[in-house]
Amino acid sequence: MASTTSRSKYFDNAKFILIFLVVFGHMISPYKDQDKILFTLYSVIFLFHMPAFILISGYFAKGFRKKGYLLKTVQKILIPYFIFQIIYSVVYFLVGKEKTLEFDLFQPHWSLWFLLSLFFWNLLLYVFAKVKWVGLFIAVLLGIAIGYIDQAGSFLSLSRTFVFFPYFLLGYLFNGEYLKKILGAKFAVPVGVVIIAMTFLFFGLGFPQDAVPWLLGDTSYENMGGMQPSDGLLRALQYGLTIIVIFGFLPLIPSNQYRITKIGERTLYVYLFHGFIIKSIHAVLPNAISDNYLFLVTFSLLVCLILGSYMMKKYTRPLVELRI
Repeated sequence: MASTTSRSKYFDNAKFILIFLVVFGHMISPYKDQDKILFTLYSVIFLFHMPAFILISGYFAKGFRKKGYLLKTVQKILIPYFIFQIIYSVVYFLVGKEKTLEFDLFQPHWSLWFLLSLFFWNLLLYVFAKVKWVGLFIAVLLGIAIGYIDQAGSFLSLSRTFVFFPYFLLGYLFNGEYLKKILGAKFAVPVGVVIIAMTFLFFGLGFPQDAVPWLLGDTSYENMGGMQPSDGLLRALQYGLTIIVIFGFLPLIPSNQYRITKIGERTLYVYLFHGFIIKSIHAVLPNAISDNYLFLVTFSLLVCLILGSYMMKKYTRPLVELRI
C-alpha cells in the first residue's frame, strides 16, 4: 500500500474477496443447518464480511463534504435501491413467493438493505464526523441500544443501519497512514492467519445455531430469543470480536494486480444481481448440491466472474447507474 495505485489494487482485491464471501454465504445459507462445516463457514463469514465491506465503504466516504456528494449518493445508492426493490417485488410475485404485487419501498427485499443503510450512513456522517472518535463511541452505544427497541427491525433497515454504522464510521476515521501501519506491521500476516484460524476453531466448536440472528443485526434482542439486560454487553463483545477478525483478514489481502482485481470495482453489479441466480439455483436444485463443497465454491466464484465482467456492466449499467 505504498502508493495510490497499490492502494487501489489492494482495496479492489479486498472487495472482490468480500463479494465472493457474500455470494458464497448466500449460496450455502439454506444448507447450513444440516451441515456442521457449512454452518461454521457461514457463521464466520457473516461475522465479518459485511462489517469489512462497510468499513471499506466508510474509508472511501471521506469526500462527503464536497459539493454534489449528496446528489451523487442519491444517484448511485438510493435510485438503484428503488429500481431493484421494484424488480424484486415483480420477481417475487411472478415466482409465487408473494401472493399480491406490492411495491413497498420501506421494507428492503433480501440483500437490498445494504443500499438503504449505506445511504443513511452517508447522511449520518454529517453529524458524527464532526466529533470524530467521540462520535464512534456514541455510534457504538446507539448500535447497542437499538437492540432494546422492539419496533426497530427491517423497516427502512433501521436496525442494521445503527448496528453496522460503527464500522462505517471507523472506516471513515481511518486514514491511509493508520492502515499502512496496521497492515504493514512486521507480524501482521502471521497474526492475521492465527486470528482467522482461531475464529474458525472457536465457531466450529461452540457457536450455537440459534445465535445466527446476532450476526445479521436485523432485529431486536427480544426477537432473538428474549431480551436480557446483558444483551448489550454481548453486542459490545461482538463488536470487539468482529473488529479483531476484520484486522486479521485485511493484512492477508495482496496488493498485486490480478485478473479478478478489476471486478473489485464492479462489486455493486455482483451484489445487486447475484440474488436472482442464487435463488434460482436453490429452487432448481434444492438439496442436490448441499454436500458438494467444490460445486458450491466454484459456482459462487463463477457468479462473481460473470456478474462482475465488463460485458455485464456494459449492458446493465442503465439499471445500476441510472443517470439523472
